[in-house]
Parts: sequence; C-alpha cells; structure tokens
Amino acid sequence: MLFANRHEAGAVLAGLLKHYANRPDVLVLALPRGGLPVAFEVAQALNAPLDVFVVRKLGVPGHDELAMGAIATGGVRVLNDDVVGYLGLSDEAIDRVMEKEKRELERRERIYRGNRAPPKVQGRAVILVDDGLATGSTMRAAVAALRKQQPSRIVVAVPVAALEACEELGSEVDETVCAATPQPFLGVGRWYRDFSQTTDEEVHELLARSANFGDKMTKEFVK
Repeated sequence: MLFANRHEAGAVLAGLLKHYANRPDVLVLALPRGGLPVAFEVAQALNAPLDVFVVRKLGVPGHDELAMGAIATGGVRVLNDDVVGYLGLSDEAIDRVMEKEKRELERRERIYRGNRAPPKVQGRAVILVDDGLATGSTMRAAVAALRKQQPSRIVVAVPVAALEACEELGSEVDETVCAATPQPFLGVGRWYRDFSQTTDEEVHELLARSANFGDKMTKEFVK
C-alpha cells in the first residue's frame, strides 16, 4: 500500500479504529511532528479530542537516522540494547545525545503546548498515533511515559510498520493497529508519495482546528 500523504494515511487508519468512535473516554495523542496529520484525520473520524505527546529519537552519533533509543515527557528513556551493544556505545556518548534531544523535547513542548494544560489521561482510552514504525523505539518511549499517567487502555495505531516492530509493541500495549506491514519494509518514507517534513506551523494549525472540539469532549469525559 502506497499512501499519497499523511492525511490519506490517517483516513485509512481511522477506518480500522471505528470501534472507538463517539466514545467520550477516547483521546488521540500524536507523536509530533509527522504523526500529527495522521492523528488529525483519526481524531476527526472518531469524534475524539486530539493532542500531542512529545517524544525524541536518540540517534547514533554520526548516524542520526539510526535509532539507539528515545526519550519522552516525564523523564522516560528507552534504549535499544541490541543497537547499543552491537556498536559498543559508551554511557557518555549516550548521555551527550540525550542532553541534546532533551533540550529539543522541552523546546517543542513549549512551542506546541504554550500555556495550555496537558490533557487528562487517567482512566481514558488513549490512541497513540505516528506516521509509521521502523524500530519502534520512539513509540515504546511514548508508551512507557504514558503508562505512568494511568490510562485505562493504550492503543498504538500507525498506517505502516515493520512487522517485527508491530508485533513487539503488541506485547506492551492493549491493542496495536498497523494498517500495513510490508516486507521488505525499507523504511517509513518508502510507503508515502509525499513524505515531506511536517512543520511546526502545520502542527499549530491542526491543533488549533481541533482545540474547541477537544475541549468539549474532555468536559463530557470529566462529567
């Protein structure tokens, strides 16, 4: 399956999540930036509020695209022990990358959220959305951080994923929805005709378009 762009991928993914439609306890959280356009379509189709959950990949020094782990809001760090062990990465090298990505994570939280309070997660069915899964390390960090906030259910939903990453995450969450698991996988971007970078401006726009509806549904859940 080849998606035209992230919005089309989100529409396809939403079709596999219909059983969560019109439920006041459902919350859609996007991994920015690429996950936001996908999650926007999911949230609209399900009549669910939308917000961001900031996670940063820890790239191998000198090979940033190769993930050795990830960090997420709440001080959570997840390492890919296979990559770290195979490359013999030192604690010092890992810490240097982590400090750099921690600063970027904090910057993005300020930019995306501003003064807006984070959404209520406890007791809710949370659907975590990204534009795809390669190693799954970024999503695992998100799951670990989210679990600390005691949601009633965690669902990982992506348009495309490496089969191994989808299966591994399946043992860590309540449900995984991977619309396509092509083999050979060849990377997330391979399955989009338009995989251009999502900008901060686009993130702001999509969150603003969802804000009023999200506030209404959150109030319904609190009741």
